[in-house]
Amino acid sequence: MGEERFGEFVLVRRHGEEGVVELALDRPKAMNAVSTEMARSVAAACAALGGDEGVRVVVVTSTHERAFCVGADLKERNSFSDADLVRQRPVARGAYTGVLELPVPTIAAVHGFALGGGFELALACDLIVADGTAVVGLPEVSVGVIPGGGGTQLLPRRVGAARAAELIFTARRVEAEEAYRLGLVDQLVPAGEDRSAALALAERIAANSPVGLRAAKRALRLGQGLDLRAGLEVEDAAWRSVAFSEDRAEGVAAFAERRAPRWPSGR
Repeated sequence: MGEERFGEFVLVRRHGEEGVVELALDRPKAMNAVSTEMARSVAAACAALGGDEGVRVVVVTSTHERAFCVGADLKERNSFSDADLVRQRPVARGAYTGVLELPVPTIAAVHGFALGGGFELALACDLIVADGTAVVGLPEVSVGVIPGGGGTQLLPRRVGAARAAELIFTARRVEAEEAYRLGLVDQLVPAGEDRSAALALAERIAANSPVGLRAAKRALRLGQGLDLRAGLEVEDAAWRSVAFSEDRAEGVAAFAERRAPRWPSGR
């Protein structure tokens, strides 16, 4: 398992040879609160992974035992002038959009607190696996701001406008069972098993065509919010990008020959 560090607070681990990569939030003394430096590191790690054709799935995890991420570093923010806050804004956004715009499937492995920007990092992923200790929420209005890492746009796409409004307006925290019932997370596992379950899911996904996975994600993301006719055109464009690929030829041949595919794009 190879490891690479981005700054002080982000650790990237490569698992095996199937293209599963773990992006670990590693600021345990602050429960992974997102400081300016940490935001830069998350963005840099995502830029590197996004440009790596060998990456098939990214799993976002935490090294802290009791938290995924507690959101923005409010202690740092408290020291900011208005000018400092304006300068920091694009840096902070870069972390969230970095995760959101990864071209491969992404999974968040959540335990303990995932609040504010921490939950927004999870929402930026395609799938969220949570264990029984998870507590999620967007409490920003309780400190005089709004969710600014994509929460007002990503949450309603998950649970609908009215449910998102209730959660954002009340700023309430939601524990694991209710979070799963409401669709805030996609898979609920026993305490301590979020990382292993997310990595297992990533391995299952990574066994599929790298070309197909990227095209499917592109169609899913670009089609959101479009009417059906426009969405089907997005899907058709994505289909055309893979229909004549070496992966498609290998996938059909492997099916006919009853063997596991050997994806040309994954070599």
